[in-house]
Amino acid sequence: MKARKIKVIETPYEGVSQEDYQIEKRRLQVEILKIQQKIISQDRRLIILFEGRDAAGKGSTIKRFTENIIPAHFRTEALGIPSGKESKYWFRRYEKKFPKLGELVFFDRSWYSRALIEPTMGYCSRK
Repeated sequence: MKARKIKVIETPYEGVSQEDYQIEKRRLQVEILKIQQKIISQDRRLIILFEGRDAAGKGSTIKRFTENIIPAHFRTEALGIPSGKESKYWFRRYEKKFPKLGELVFFDRSWYSRALIEPTMGYCSRK
């Protein structure tokens, strides 16, 4: 059997040392905390949507974002299997989960759910 060469995916952080990674992570966490404080103080709302395939790192990335922000003012939403009514009015599933004033919501969403999984599993029609 012939061995296949694994393709390397280049990233902007390739070759970054662990020390530099920790410094950059901390800097970005401070920035998200500043954004959150502004949302709270100005009674604003913010949705941050992470889309990608399963095991792409969405959940881990959200975890890093939320390590040092104020827990009472954010939540993470990962929508599961839709009900019959939710399948017909799919946007309402998200609308019900939108942030309240002073809140930040992270959506952890597989990009192919609506396009591939839901029709295949019969959760919605092709139309």
